[in-house]
Amino acid sequence: MTKLRVGLLFGGRSGEHEVSIMSARAIAGALGTDDNATKYDLIPFYIQKDGYWQAPEVSQQVLETGSPLQTEASNLNLWQFPSAAANVDIWFPILHGPNGEDGTIQGLLTLMQKPFVGSGVLGSALGMDKIAMKMMFERAGLPQVKYMAVTRSQIWSNPCVFPKLCDQIENTLGYPCFVKPANLGSSVGISKVRGRSQLEAALDNAASYDRRIIVEAGVVAREVECAVLGNDNPQASVVGEITYKSDFYDYETKYTDGKANLFIPADIPDAIATQIQEKAIQAFLAIDAAGLARVDFFYIESTGEILINEINTLPGFTSLSMYPQLWAYSGITFPELVNRLIQLALERFNS
Repeated sequence: MTKLRVGLLFGGRSGEHEVSIMSARAIAGALGTDDNATKYDLIPFYIQKDGYWQAPEVSQQVLETGSPLQTEASNLNLWQFPSAAANVDIWFPILHGPNGEDGTIQGLLTLMQKPFVGSGVLGSALGMDKIAMKMMFERAGLPQVKYMAVTRSQIWSNPCVFPKLCDQIENTLGYPCFVKPANLGSSVGISKVRGRSQLEAALDNAASYDRRIIVEAGVVAREVECAVLGNDNPQASVVGEITYKSDFYDYETKYTDGKANLFIPADIPDAIATQIQEKAIQAFLAIDAAGLARVDFFYIESTGEILINEINTLPGFTSLSMYPQLWAYSGITFPELVNRLIQLALERFNS
């Protein structure tokens, strides 16, 4: 049997570069297990922080060391891809954040006319931009927290406009609230604010990351997550819960062992878990996602309300990541999960 050559794309131009390397190392290990090794040949491609694509030999070294390269390349070489890229049968992008799960790399892979794991341009773009995502969730009838969309130009405006903007946020959402760049992941640039001075600083900080910013009302709730796998007829995993002692689920808490606790399955009523699974699939279909996604919810135990927080179309694949752990509890091992994602990519490409 001819083996498929899988191009593993990792690294990338985002603040989640190091997380991408961690995810890629795990996926590479899964592709090397007995069952997958008979089906697939791995061809790694590391994208440096400056956007330069490294050939498989250097990329393999990054996978082995787990450390990003510090060298910078000339801009003249940015779009001269390694010759080995022509040999790839199917791409497995595991690029988290901007330039990786926002539709940009998906557009490039679409132009290459090769199948690739995960959502296409539309699903990726909607899943990345928190404002567009919430608009789609609203159209789909999914309940969510109150929020306001803000632009950098409003924040970095004249001294008369900015105070009025802060007044509007206070009157509409109150405190505490969360200020987030619309197009970053892994809690980068996110602030929890409890007063006017914190709000002003948080807005300025978020505007340094993105020209689109979202401000959300804070809620007292349990944070639960559900993994989705499939294309047009997706399935949902068991529901998991995250607990932590930090003020909120920030970058350090997510990616430092021992900072957060994952409970799988979540200790919630079966009826609530079923509703979350149904809403996770509804959200997945609402943005036209494909292959995989993790959907995050707030469960307000006192009222029984379930509010959707966000969808992540390329969730982390590290040893600490919720997505593979949810499927492991649901009966799908990590290597089999990687295999299924590749097969789903082929299915979508050929449909």
